[in-house]
This record gives sequence, structure tokens and C-alpha cells, in this order.
Amino acid sequence: MSHSNWKRLWLGLLGTGLGLGLAAPAMADWALNMPRGATAISNEVYDLHMLILGICCLIAIVVFGVMIVSIFLHRKSRGVEPAQFHHSTKAEIIWTVIPILILVGMAVPAAETLVRMEDTRNADITVKVTGYQWKWRYDYLDDEIGFYSTLDRASNAARRLNSGIQPAGVDNYLLDVDNPLVLPVGRKIEFLITADDVIHSWWVPDFGWKRDAIPGFVNQAWTLIEEPGTYRGQCAELCGKDHGFLPIVVNAVTEEEYAAWVSTQVASAEDQQDENQRLWTRAELMQHGQG
Repeated sequence: MSHSNWKRLWLGLLGTGLGLGLAAPAMADWALNMPRGATAISNEVYDLHMLILGICCLIAIVVFGVMIVSIFLHRKSRGVEPAQFHHSTKAEIIWTVIPILILVGMAVPAAETLVRMEDTRNADITVKVTGYQWKWRYDYLDDEIGFYSTLDRASNAARRLNSGIQPAGVDNYLLDVDNPLVLPVGRKIEFLITADDVIHSWWVPDFGWKRDAIPGFVNQAWTLIEEPGTYRGQCAELCGKDHGFLPIVVNAVTEEEYAAWVSTQVASAEDQQDENQRLWTRAELMQHGQG
């Protein structure tokens, strides 16, 4: 390569580096990396991701560094004569053993994290999650309460053509529901995930995992939320034309708030059962149906 070509190459690399440096604040705003999440598992997944990414970047630096140095120092224009050999047992052993050691080094922490992700034993609360078109149903098996969770009315109205409502004016557009899943922090929650019609996928990024909801099958997962807050997700399976209108909202609360919420839900379920068993008048039924 001539001197002028090398000069153009280095100028191009310098320009690329300056461009990436100037774009760094914007990249941070774009959140290109994985979120750390709100659970111990999600943090393990993040740390594992950064470890593997670091190893891959190091390998890339070493490999491309050796290539660039070799090309520069041993180019034909310098009069270098190529070595004449066809086989090296030592080289083959080295480039076989080193990748094996690297892969084993990456596999050990990955396997440990995967084993912990699949361990649903000793859960404090069990929630059955059932996917429908286009809603989720949550059943708290320990407390015998359950409800459906669907897209909130504001988002549902704004998504319709000629509704007169602008999506920009709706908070958490397409990411809010009428009945969020309520869970306590600091307690291990087991999920039993299935579906009633087609394949769905229950996914909250801050939990660090997702599980397919398949009719006729039950998939297990678990989480232990560390911080109170609202965590949002969506169905991650292309489950039909309204797939984009199937959000997930989890409200993580303290144990005291969770106990109070459970008491309210149990009382509401008992009242609803009494309402269903009593004899309704025609006027009451018409008024109820209109509502």
C-alpha cells in the first residue's frame, strides 16, 4: 500500500473516532445497552453480558491488531519475502487449545446463571399467567383471586382511526393496562405461564427473562423484585393482528401494601360472588348491562 493510501486510511480512522466520540452523549440517550433490571437475576444477566462482550472485544482487538501489524510490517512494498511452510503442529495445538479454554471460561458462569434462572423451588407466591387474544389473566393460586388485564381505555381509544385522540397525549401509550399485576418486593414469585388460544410470550425486560405461553403447556419462571416500582413489558410473540396491544404492567409494592391489596381483592371477590348468586330484577339487569 502506498504512503498516500496509508495516510487516507489513518485520516479515515481518525474521523470515525471523532464522530463516535461526539455521538457518545446521544448514544447514551438511546440506551443501546441492556438494562440492569430490578431483580438479582437481571443483574446477573447484565454482568454476564458485559463479561462476554468484554472477552469478545478483547479477542477482536488482539486478532485485528495482529492482522494490521502483520500487514503493515510484512507488506510486499517493503521487500519482505513470505515464509515457506505448509504445516505446524505447534500452531494447530495452540489455536485449538486457546479457543477451548476461552469457551469453557465463558460457559461456566453462563451455566451457573442459567441454573439459577430455572430454579423455581421454595417460592413464596405462585401466580398463574394465561395469555389470550388480547389480554392476560392472572390467578393468585395461594389466595384464590384472579382477574383479567387488558389495554387501558385511553390507549385503546387513541389507537383507533378517526378517534380524534392523539397517541402523543396518552401517558404510556400502548404500555398501560386497566388491572396491573401486583407483587410484593423481597419475596420469591413463581410464575406458571400458559395460553388459551395461540402462542404468546410473557416478557418484562426488568426481570431479565421471558417465557412462551403455549396452549396445552405450562412453562415455569420466577422472580424476586428488589425495588418497589412499576415495571412494563409486552407480549414478545407475534400472536396476531393486535399483537402490539397486549402490554404487561407489574406494580411492585411493599409487603404491607401487598397484604392490604390482597385483602381488598378477596373482599371484592366475595361481594361479586354474592351479587352473582342473588336474584336480580329486570330493571337492575338492564341498568347493569347498560353500565
